[in-house]
Amino acid sequence: GRIKNTGLVEVPMGISIEEIVNKIGGGPIHQTKIKAVQTGGPSGGCIPAEMFRLPVDYESLTRAGSIMGSGGMIVMDEHTCMVDLAKYFTKFLKEESCGKCFICRKGTQRMYEILDDISAGRGTLEHLSLLEELGPIVKYASLCGLGQTSPNPVLSTLRYFREEYIEHIEKKRCPAGVCKDLITYTINENCTGCGLCLKSCSAEAIRGEKKEQHVIDPKRCIKCGACQSVCKFNAVETR
Repeated sequence: GRIKNTGLVEVPMGISIEEIVNKIGGGPIHQTKIKAVQTGGPSGGCIPAEMFRLPVDYESLTRAGSIMGSGGMIVMDEHTCMVDLAKYFTKFLKEESCGKCFICRKGTQRMYEILDDISAGRGTLEHLSLLEELGPIVKYASLCGLGQTSPNPVLSTLRYFREEYIEHIEKKRCPAGVCKDLITYTINENCTGCGLCLKSCSAEAIRGEKKEQHVIDPKRCIKCGACQSVCKFNAVETR
């Protein structure tokens, strides 16, 4: 994840998440703020930084809405969108469902569709209530462990990061700048008119004269991020 030291480590049962992330993992990369960890693999829940004193054991993780699972831990920082994260893992679980149980097959599919709507700016507050109603049904009516744990990424992010969902829905904004349909690329006054962004744009959405501030046409921009990656002056920003 987004920490300095990644890899395979053996730790005693009951060690805190904080010790694993900060002492063993070395803390965040590039002075960013750690937001959460996901434990247990794709069907694990997300635990916010405010709860990092939580001991890593079966009971504590279950109470927090996650699982021990495979023993894996993914560390996320402020550049991680929790809606996008839940959508990513729900898509994986949807595709891994064997299809035997109707509730798992259709439940994971419907959860993914709702998350996709939210990340694309089509979400409503009623969608949140639907996810909170659908998740427990999938959890308790599925026949195997995959279906029973598949709602964890959704329910835990809703529980601890509900404000991010609301911001996607009400303000049509992704705070982490991840959901492409909810971000706009602009060029600020730091632009020197070097032309690197213009040359990198495959959509020909950037225009401007040499040594003058360039402009991005939002109607042509495909939001690939190429302009931001090549800019040496931090002139390309997302809103």
